[in-house]
Amino acid sequence: MTRLTGQPFAINPDLIERIESTPDTILVLMDGTRYLVAETLSEVVALVQEYRAAIVSRALHPPEPSRPELSSVVLPLPTRPQGE
Repeated sequence: MTRLTGQPFAINPDLIERIESTPDTILVLMDGTRYLVAETLSEVVALVQEYRAAIVSRALHPPEPSRPELSSVVLPLPTRPQGE
């Protein structure tokens, strides 16, 4: 998101209760906090949709391990000595 001063900031879209457009775009969070942003209502909705689609996509198609040789390594878990 972008403040009207031009400063970018990130916000958790799960905390957005509603978006007002009067004509400024205001994000109203669940706790009542309000943020005035430069994006339009439709831009905010599109950004939230893209964010959620990316989460679903990553869940359905996890990235390949960056070091495949480590993906096949099995490390034993420590065990308790008998009698404890």
